[in-house]
Amino acid sequence: MVRQPAVAGTFYPADAAILRQTVKQLLAPSVAPFETVPPKALIVPHAGYVYSGPVAGHAYAQLVAHAATIRRVILLGPTHRVPVRGIALPDADAFATPLGEVPIDQDAIRRLARISQVVVYDAAHAFEHSLEVQLPFLQSVLHDFTLVPLAVGDATATEVAGVLEVLWGGPETLIVISSDLSHYLPYDVARQVDDETVGRILCCRQLSSFEQACGALPINGLLLAAGRHKLTPKLVSQCNSGDTAGDRRRVVGYAAIEFLDYHD
Repeated sequence: MVRQPAVAGTFYPADAAILRQTVKQLLAPSVAPFETVPPKALIVPHAGYVYSGPVAGHAYAQLVAHAATIRRVILLGPTHRVPVRGIALPDADAFATPLGEVPIDQDAIRRLARISQVVVYDAAHAFEHSLEVQLPFLQSVLHDFTLVPLAVGDATATEVAGVLEVLWGGPETLIVISSDLSHYLPYDVARQVDDETVGRILCCRQLSSFEQACGALPINGLLLAAGRHKLTPKLVSQCNSGDTAGDRRRVVGYAAIEFLDYHD
């Protein structure tokens, strides 16, 4: 069973050659200083590439030097279309994009099956874009890797962190949290709100509202786990749709934040 792409042709190009070139261009402009240690986790936006692609490109460019190390990606994003109690896995062997298929880590799926907050619910994944839009970037940057796709519904930070602990692993395991920031505020207001939200994340302080970030629940779970593991968060890039391709009267905020383990 392969989960087919749902937003190819809308959020990102459906043609493989065009998609490959688009991602290459979004990765190329990154000027952020690179770390000698691989990121343990990333927070990355999930809007259409024309809007949030530049910020996502900065995030994924951080992985280039460490691509041979990373063999598994734990990918968490909020559910936008289907309500879920807990955290949903798909009943699938792979996720497909125009760039090919990414195999799902079946060993990880078996380990998660014993956790009460994890359910298997294909409907939560069928049309969900928050996870899918990350895959072409991962496919372009990493070599062979497996995927653990988790659609986070009504779940506590403790429940999300519990799942992350089970799959934490070492440098071979990367955690990616898919989330945008504020939605549909005027440009200047959004910048202020997003600066406050990013500041909280950089201090590992829990978010209190979906108005700060649509992925507040998976972000909070990561923050809890990051605190336990003494990870250091670092802002890589930040903007909003008014800076890229959107109307400045109603913008969506984006940030790329990496979490580094200097103790590993």
